[in-house]
Amino acid sequence: MGKLSKEWSCGEDVSRTVRCHSKVEGRFKSFRRSNAFSALMVIMMMGIFLTAAGCSSEIPDAEETADPVVSSESNAEEKEPVSENPITETQEPAENIPENSEDVTLGEKNAAKSARNYISIMAFSYSGLIKQLEFEGYSTEEAAYGVEQTGANWNEQAEKKAKDYLSLTAFSYSGLVNQLEFEGYTNEEAVYGADQTGADWNEQAAKKAQDYLDLSSFSRSELKAQLEFEGFTSQEAEFGVTAVGY
Repeated sequence: MGKLSKEWSCGEDVSRTVRCHSKVEGRFKSFRRSNAFSALMVIMMMGIFLTAAGCSSEIPDAEETADPVVSSESNAEEKEPVSENPITETQEPAENIPENSEDVTLGEKNAAKSARNYISIMAFSYSGLIKQLEFEGYSTEEAAYGVEQTGANWNEQAEKKAKDYLSLTAFSYSGLVNQLEFEGYTNEEAVYGADQTGADWNEQAAKKAQDYLDLSSFSRSELKAQLEFEGFTSQEAEFGVTAVGY
């Protein structure tokens, strides 16, 4: 029997088998009226027909199971070029490149130079120097890298900044600490800086009182209250207003 290309071939084979089976049953009924030998022959013929029918019904199954293998092989052949595409030499550089000094960008190198220049001119806090570099146009990453390369001691920077402030105007101890924190120093750095100035806070109160009187007129109580507002203690403020003549 020839090979059928349609999946309905199995149905046709089965129908043929059924028709054969019905013919056999008809013959069996006609032969049943004859002698026992004829009946035996019919039974043998039925066995032959049924065996043939069973074989024919199995053939399409084998053919059907063979078809997916062929199609899967053809699909595999069609998909092979797709699976080969990701494996290309051009994708190898996508691996992580180890960080080393040669990989430092030009922006980071220039940020480091700028940071050192600023530190050599005046005192900065860590965060204050980063903000200054960002103001100059460097990215946050470049600015952070530049500041790290200065190797600055931020406690020493706080001390320098505190002395710079005291050389310009008078401060109370707490006022100076607050000013350093405003500049970006941590509380510990600011306290260290103020402590290292060695300032006489009574003298600072007297200078501040005189500065206020040079700008405007104050009553004694108003001047003392203003000094306390600036962070001087009550005793320091009292010393200040007394020093200016009240």
